[in-house]
Amino acid sequence: MAPKTIHPVLGTRALNRATLHRQLLLERAPMGAAEAVERLVGLQAQNPKPPYYALAARLEGFRPEELSALMESRAVARIVTLRSTVHTHTARDAVALRRLAQTGAVDRELAVFVSRGGLDGVGLDRLAARSRALVEERPRTPKELREELLKEWPEADPQSLSVAARCLLPLVQVTPRGLWRRSGQVSLTTTDRWFDAPGRAAAERDAAVPAPEREAAGLDDTVLRYLAAFGPASVRDMQTWCGLTGLSTAFERLRPRLLVFRSERGTELFDLPEAPRPDEDTPAPPRFLPEYDNALLSHADRSRVVGAEHRSRTWKGNQPYRVFLADGFLGGIWHLEETRQRTTLSIEPFVPVGRALRAALLAEAERTLRLTNPEGIPYDIRFTTS
Repeated sequence: MAPKTIHPVLGTRALNRATLHRQLLLERAPMGAAEAVERLVGLQAQNPKPPYYALAARLEGFRPEELSALMESRAVARIVTLRSTVHTHTARDAVALRRLAQTGAVDRELAVFVSRGGLDGVGLDRLAARSRALVEERPRTPKELREELLKEWPEADPQSLSVAARCLLPLVQVTPRGLWRRSGQVSLTTTDRWFDAPGRAAAERDAAVPAPEREAAGLDDTVLRYLAAFGPASVRDMQTWCGLTGLSTAFERLRPRLLVFRSERGTELFDLPEAPRPDEDTPAPPRFLPEYDNALLSHADRSRVVGAEHRSRTWKGNQPYRVFLADGFLGGIWHLEETRQRTTLSIEPFVPVGRALRAALLAEAERTLRLTNPEGIPYDIRFTTS
C-alpha cells in the first residue's frame, strides 16, 4: 500500500493573505481596468456602482470614467453569468462564462420557474427564438419583453416568461445602464448583437471546437483562472463561486499541474505552483469594498476573510452592506449618504479601532471619496456605532 500523502496545512491568515494578494487588495495594482476585470474573472454587478468601488479599492490611478468608457465602447459589459447573477466581464469572458454558467446555476434557475407551472404550454425552443428576435430587433426592457411574449402565450406567468428568456439566451444589459453616474433602466440584447466583430470572431472560433473538447478546455481554463484570482481553494469553493457542480473531474484532470494543501479543518486545497502565497504577517491595509464584492462571496468557507462572529452583521434581509477590511479581515461596514448638497461616509466598526487603524481608515475613506464623489460636492467622514 502506498504511503498516504501528507499535504502542508495553510492556516486562516495564510489563506487570507494569499487571497488578498490575488484580489489586488494587499497593494493597489498599476494596471488598467480592462486587465483587472479579466484578471479577477469579472466583478459582481448586481447594482451599477459596485464594480467602480471594487476597482477603486484595487487599482492605482483608477478613475471611474475609465470603466465607464470601456462599457460604452462595449469592451466590457453587464451580463448574468456566475451564480446566475449579474457580473461585469470583458466581451470575450461575457460570451465564454455565460456559456459555461448555462449548465449550472442558470439552468437551475430556469428549472425552478418551469417547476412552478408558470410556463405550462410554453415551448422553450419557441420562446428562445421569439425572445431573440425581439431583443435583436432592438434592446428591450424586461417589461417590454414580457408584454410582447404575453401576446403569444397569454396564459403564462409574465415574470416566468422574462426570466426564462434571460436564462435561455445570453442577454447583455446595454448602456447607459451601468455607466458611471448615468441613469438607465435595464434593457437587453444578445451578445451577438452587442459585441463588435472581433468579439464575435473570438466567440465563433471558440464555438468551432467540438463541444466536448471545448467544454473540457473551457472548464479547465476557468479552474486555473479561479485559482489565480481566489486560491488556494477547494472544489466546493469554486462551486460556490460559479454555481457549477461536478467540478471534481476537472480538478482531478488538473491535479498533476497543481499544488495541494490542506486547511486547518482538513479540506483539500488546490493552487497554482507559481501563485503568490505571502507570509501571513504581511501588512494588509484597510480597504473599502462594495456590496456583493466577490472577495467575500467566492468560497464555501468564507473564514479566510469573514470571521464567523461577524458574518450575520453584513446583511439586512437579503441586502448586503458595504464592508471594509481591517488587517485583511472584515472589520465593519460603511454607509454612503449622497445628496445634492453633501456626501457623508459613515464607518461602523465591528473591531476595536486604535489610533493607527482609525487614521488608516480615515485615509482610505478620504481616498475613496476623492475618486468617487461628484466634483464640487463637499463630503464628511464619521465613525458610528450600531
